[in-house]
Amino acid sequence: MDSLSSAELESTHVHSVYEAIAPHFSDTRYKPWPVVERFLNSQPDGSIGADVGCGNGKYLGVNKKLFIAGSDRSFNLSKIAHERGFECLVCDNLKLPYRDDSFDFVLSIAVIHHMASEERRVLALKELVRILKPGGRMLVFVWAMEQHGRRRFDQQDVFVTWNLPKDRYRHPPEKDKPESETVQTTTNNTRSCHVVYDRFYHLFLQGELDRIIELAGGVDIEETGYDRDNWFVISKKRYT
Repeated sequence: MDSLSSAELESTHVHSVYEAIAPHFSDTRYKPWPVVERFLNSQPDGSIGADVGCGNGKYLGVNKKLFIAGSDRSFNLSKIAHERGFECLVCDNLKLPYRDDSFDFVLSIAVIHHMASEERRVLALKELVRILKPGGRMLVFVWAMEQHGRRRFDQQDVFVTWNLPKDRYRHPPEKDKPESETVQTTTNNTRSCHVVYDRFYHLFLQGELDRIIELAGGVDIEETGYDRDNWFVISKKRYT
């Protein structure tokens, strides 16, 4: 991990991985998280929002009385969201193609933890704040170091595997993919082959997301919480 720059690490172990696993990943992402659903349903009718890192567009249709512009760094995930009838474009969280003060609300769900340095995490948050209107609200979710589920970690910067079923989702191999192959035998002695990808995550300690949001500046934190092995923060952009 140390031999790669932060940008190279993200390119190899985030961007390339999600391009490869997009259809399988999308099939596992369909149910809205309650905190996100509550946030969306709390927005006034007719509000315009941005879901930065929208994936397959899971949250773009939760509240039909809102207009949400989706975006994702993954072309293949953006394509899936578009095929589902949602507005979605391909762009990088570090340089969003939106004007200042454009949106009534902003979502960032499970995105910032893929940034490989604190500097880049703060820059990503600054971009979210930049596009938010004064008085608008921002919801950010990141993986927690303090996991209560089946996962346990002993350090904050980790690789988390994704097992891609080769028989259902595998496409012809692409150059420089961070992958390996495993064969598993099931209880009925059938054999299944998986292509294994390593995704980079920075796991957030309690209070860390609040701290870097404060470093990004321009917002006041209204709510901090823990949900489904994630930390989340809702903040409101200041009037200047």
